Amino acid sequence: MGGGVPWWMALDGGSHRWLMDDDDIRTPRKRNGTMSSNLFTSHSNFTLGSVSNKYYYNIDFPRGHIALKSYNAEVVDEPGFPVPLHETYLHHWIVVRYYQPKGAEISQDNAGSSFHQSDIIIAGNKGVYDPPTDVPDPYGIEVGNEAEIPVGYEERWLLNVHAIDTRGAEDKLGCTECRLCGGLKCCYDEMQCRLIKGFEGAKRSLYMRYTVKWVDWDDSIVPVIIYILDVTDTWKRTNESTGLGKRHDCLVEYDIEPCSTGMAMDSCTDTKRVSLSLPTGGDVVYGVAHQHTGGVGSTLYGEDGRVICSSIPTYGEGKVREMRQDIL
Repeated sequence: MGGGVPWWMALDGGSHRWLMDDDDIRTPRKRNGTMSSNLFTSHSNFTLGSVSNKYYYNIDFPRGHIALKSYNAEVVDEPGFPVPLHETYLHHWIVVRYYQPKGAEISQDNAGSSFHQSDIIIAGNKGVYDPPTDVPDPYGIEVGNEAEIPVGYEERWLLNVHAIDTRGAEDKLGCTECRLCGGLKCCYDEMQCRLIKGFEGAKRSLYMRYTVKWVDWDDSIVPVIIYILDVTDTWKRTNESTGLGKRHDCLVEYDIEPCSTGMAMDSCTDTKRVSLSLPTGGDVVYGVAHQHTGGVGSTLYGEDGRVICSSIPTYGEGKVREMRQDIL
């Protein structure tokens, strides 16, 4: 299984709650000028070995002209406790901003055709490399600017959550990979992993808890531009090319050939590289690579060869309940 190792880089409906009050959850908290809210998706039901890949449209999200400073997410159970990775593997989550016609009620089946445009704002996964998505001062991700919202539309937010219940799975690693080619769409919604014969476990409802931090927009904030870089991109730079107007063919995923049987484990490493040009210059203020099990790291270099930032995964040693040997 291989992943495209995309880099997330910043350059210069009704929910069920448990033991929590809705108003308390939605009421932002302010500290040193920064607002913060803990929000939840509606629940997904999990049985042993089940797969959930859900799209939550029009989720609760801060409104108005603001600068996003942080977004973090985790899977929790009904009492609100985080679920360990060895029970539920969080393959990925993606936050998307989209514009929908005002007053329109759009079903999930035809939602994509009704959007004016959409932007991936933040993406990540809990089961791999999970650094905080904090945008440092004086920078911020600008959203809610009325001047940028198309006439007749309103800004809304979508959250895609892909989680896999590995309890009782006969092959936990195979369950999280589905033994497919990997990537964003592996392990489809409502698929089922093969279970150990006789293994028993209760059905349960799980939620995605996401914490958003933001500040009101003002002229002192420097807006960042988000770029998603993909190591599988087949774009080639030509003379005097800046990459503007040229379509980038990003595969998101790729297959890794198995090692030969006589090869030493430490010499069996697949390496991918790609060289890309950004349409504008500026400082990289945040960057992180998206990796899955088997990944040993990803590094972003400048044109002069200097290291801008690196994402190095950490694997558990099997000594702590939440940290398995085969989970990053």
